Amino acid sequence: MNFVAFLKQNANWLSTGALLAFLSSFGQTYFISIFAGEIRTDFELSHGAWGGIYTLGTGASAVVMVWAGGLTDRFKVRHLGAATLIFLAVSCLLMSLVSTVWMLPFVIFALRLSGQGMASHITTVAMSRWFVASRGKALALAHLGFSVGEALLPLLIVTLISVISWQSIWACATIVTLIFIPALWVMLRTERTPQSIATSNQSNGMDQRQWSRPDALKHWLFWTMMPALLGLSAFNTAFFFNQVYFAEIKGISHIQLVALFPVYTITGVLAMLGSGWALDRFGTGRLIPWFLLPMVVAFLTFSTVQSIGPMLVGFFFLALSAGMGITLPNAFWAEFYGTQNLGSIKAMATAVMVLGSAIGPGITGFMIDYGIGIEIQYIGVAVYFICATLVMFFGVKKALPLLFVN
Repeated sequence: MNFVAFLKQNANWLSTGALLAFLSSFGQTYFISIFAGEIRTDFELSHGAWGGIYTLGTGASAVVMVWAGGLTDRFKVRHLGAATLIFLAVSCLLMSLVSTVWMLPFVIFALRLSGQGMASHITTVAMSRWFVASRGKALALAHLGFSVGEALLPLLIVTLISVISWQSIWACATIVTLIFIPALWVMLRTERTPQSIATSNQSNGMDQRQWSRPDALKHWLFWTMMPALLGLSAFNTAFFFNQVYFAEIKGISHIQLVALFPVYTITGVLAMLGSGWALDRFGTGRLIPWFLLPMVVAFLTFSTVQSIGPMLVGFFFLALSAGMGITLPNAFWAEFYGTQNLGSIKAMATAVMVLGSAIGPGITGFMIDYGIGIEIQYIGVAVYFICATLVMFFGVKKALPLLFVN
């Protein structure tokens, strides 16, 4: 099937994934962190205090994701997706109404669970389960919703903040989310399979069997992937979480920094589409051990450069890993562990990534408060990614033969 025919035949399902991915932006760090300066000022918070609140709320959402993520094995996307978007809309509304500092951890929890957690998780599980031979292509196309959000929303929001209050922007996010719920319901009048958990459409994993979550957790391969997933989420999140502070120490305006985000997005989209095509052709196992290496270059660049021009290099390499990190790890779970229990297995990986996104801002904020500059921290981050790559490489190399056992 050629590409145009693939799009026409699967437009409803791919559009559903893209819509959920885009709306998840309201719970993603790159969106929430745009308001960091206003939130810290209004509630008189230090970098460490704001980072701690973010860590607490996000960490709690990671714990709940272990249970909530498994719901994708039990409910159709039409029902679970609509419920998630209602939850996300309520979360955005609460953010627009927050008036005391004690409310912030609860609101952050709700935004992270509904947006970064469930909306993203449903997108990934649906594409991985609905598509087998074209899994990489489907993941890449659906996740273009993330890319559109990353490209458009930061510049839009930074501009709007100078005109209207940050609380009003969150109220607008509530309305936008509610508007798109009927669209999702219409697009999924018929799911791609008669049931979202239909056993006839399952693909096997290692040892040619369907792995349960307990079995996956007992297997060594799962744990060799954890440093990579934790680090990717933790430090990519930390970078965008600290974007206001990063701009300050580099001597540039915030609007100058977010003006580079479209470059990041375009590069990420190309990396995502390219890796989606490559994994359909070569398999996830041959590609995934290397996807973190661009992060090493990115963080060393951010640590050393002082002007806008060279920062483009950092954003370019950061985007390469971020783009590949959308398709490769998500396809990895389906390819190595099968699709029958994909929701519950992927929920554990999602929980780890959500936990990472909680740890990153907390650690960096704490270290900033205690005099360890972000530039020094980023050198340590680069070293971390080298180590995580080595662990992942040896784990996947050992597991690859198990894919071809009869």
